[in-house]
Amino acid sequence: MKIILTHEVSGLGTPGDIVEVKNGYGRNYLLPQGFAIQWSKGAEKQVTVIKRAREAREIRDLGQATEVKGQLEGLKVTLTARSGNGGRLFGSITPTEIADAVKAAGGPSLDRRRLELPGHIKTTGSYTVQVKLHPEVTAKFPVNVVAAK
Repeated sequence: MKIILTHEVSGLGTPGDIVEVKNGYGRNYLLPQGFAIQWSKGAEKQVTVIKRAREAREIRDLGQATEVKGQLEGLKVTLTARSGNGGRLFGSITPTEIADAVKAAGGPSLDRRRLELPGHIKTTGSYTVQVKLHPEVTAKFPVNVVAAK
């Protein structure tokens, strides 16, 4: 099955890429989740629009990526969340909340889709979050989750 990716899919490609996948994977996962659209000649013309939008928000080069990595690694990110007994949160911490907390802590704005959480964050404590800034640059930074008073 030939599809056009609309979002970054780990191990498959970036938005605007035209890839060949197995029928079940495309039909049952990528298309319903909105990660891809069915390939056609008309849809292929949309690829240029998708790529142009990606280039506008993407980190330009390796130098800029390493600069952003330096900013992130020196950052102390703290999130407050409501929790019950034993530090268990009501819900979990999302990538959007982490991206907003990085921005509030004085860091660069991050795309939530590029954040890689260490599983589901459902308790208070310290966690290490990865962000893929560039195909060759991955930054890690600590996130401290504390209980709201």
